Amino acid sequence: MLERLNFYWRLFGTGLSFFLFGCMGILVWGLMFPLIAPFLGRGEIKKRRTRGLMSGIFRLYMDFMRLIGILDYRVLGRREQLAEGGNLVIANHPCLLDIVFLISQIPNATCIVKPALIRNPFMRIPIRAAGYVYAEDPEMLIRHCAEELKGGGSLIIFPEGTRTKPGNAVKFQRGAAAIALHAKANLLPVTIHCTPSTLTKHEKWYQIPQKRFTLSLYVGDHMRLTPVSEKIGRPQLTRLLTRQLEAYFIEQLAQHGKY
Repeated sequence: MLERLNFYWRLFGTGLSFFLFGCMGILVWGLMFPLIAPFLGRGEIKKRRTRGLMSGIFRLYMDFMRLIGILDYRVLGRREQLAEGGNLVIANHPCLLDIVFLISQIPNATCIVKPALIRNPFMRIPIRAAGYVYAEDPEMLIRHCAEELKGGGSLIIFPEGTRTKPGNAVKFQRGAAAIALHAKANLLPVTIHCTPSTLTKHEKWYQIPQKRFTLSLYVGDHMRLTPVSEKIGRPQLTRLLTRQLEAYFIEQLAQHGKY
């Protein structure tokens, strides 16, 4: 009986959390943010303050879900490195909440957003204020990402491109490697575990697990790329780095799966 009550409570809490997230987008970012934006300064100062505000709100959101018993979360490994600037944060993507969780832990985080979001009347003002990266042209996107990293921001990238289907092998696209090579960035790998699995790509919000789930971030050391011959062209180098990243995450997911 208690297990059933707990299940229905978590189902209600999950629906409430999704509802609040939608309200947050409309009320906080669509209505309130335009009123406070003039007081956040200009240029780089405004960008950092907006990102800090986003990080704080997402941290409160994660704490709310923990408080009502939907989830638990933990940050393991070299967590102090998340606060450093200029990191290209590379992560796997098992759960819908991954980006929320990462931004909640990184005070000066930026990420790549779809250009369509810039046309969203509720999100375009905060997205521009936070300096989130968007571009229609791939080459321009890479340049914008490199500029953010060189300016001290931490860029979050999911090289898989979408949420991983449970049981599928890790398969990275080449965009993260192309950005890393162009920007000569500090690669900070973050391995994410969601136990038990939930909120995957093909799951509805109400398909909750039988018990509270735990999100774990394992922050690794900065990656050292394997030296290669300078005679190798950029496309080949990008493919090689992509394979290195895949191999790293396959090893880490197996090693830290117990967390």
